[in-house]
Amino acid sequence: MQGFFEWFQVGWDKIWGWMPALMESTAVTLELTAASVSTAVVLGVFLALGKINKNGVIRRLSAAYIFFFRGTPLMLQLYFVYYTLPDILHKLFDGSSLEFIATGPLSMQSRFFAAFLAFSLNIAAYLAEIIRAAIQSIPKGQMEAARSLGLTYGQGMRLIVIPQAYRRMMPPVCNEFVMVLKDTSLVAIIALMDLTFQTKQIAALRSSELVYIPAMIIYLILSGVFTLIFNKLEKKLAAHE
Repeated sequence: MQGFFEWFQVGWDKIWGWMPALMESTAVTLELTAASVSTAVVLGVFLALGKINKNGVIRRLSAAYIFFFRGTPLMLQLYFVYYTLPDILHKLFDGSSLEFIATGPLSMQSRFFAAFLAFSLNIAAYLAEIIRAAIQSIPKGQMEAARSLGLTYGQGMRLIVIPQAYRRMMPPVCNEFVMVLKDTSLVAIIALMDLTFQTKQIAALRSSELVYIPAMIIYLILSGVFTLIFNKLEKKLAAHE
């Protein structure tokens, strides 16, 4: 028992010393999650509207996008954006040197951009289905009433249908946010200094697996805080139904 308390004291001192680095990498995780989900919501709206559009070409293109990004692993999409896409763009632009498509070891900013792009495109496909279902749950009479008042289809969607639909789409969108927060750990495969990669670095450099304990606790706290916030938001929106 004495040995355990000594080990615990040494371990606690180590964990406390790692916290500044873990907090810095946690900020990267939060920035990536917020930026990706925010962008994906906007793109998801256009994809959802495209999938229910009467124009067959737009509808098929939207459906194909959603099918592709929902049907392939996010990890492979991340690999493609980080490794393959820069090479394709270099050949298309005849070797021109744009920072975010630079070959070789990429800067941290480029890693963040690659992760942001891959996550945004992937999340948009899932949110598009959520948004489409919410829009189609609004009675068709709402749009018919809007058109009878002289509003265009776009105005009816923007002013009448979508404001009602967003209350219904908020719970699953909030759940998606929490899922993405945890899925961002995948960016460790491209060496973006997020919480997971920082944890692996500390474990390797310090030869201590104790660092996984505070890392999991940080993820747990973040998930719990956002879940609590979103639950309160959902109750507030439900009160206005």
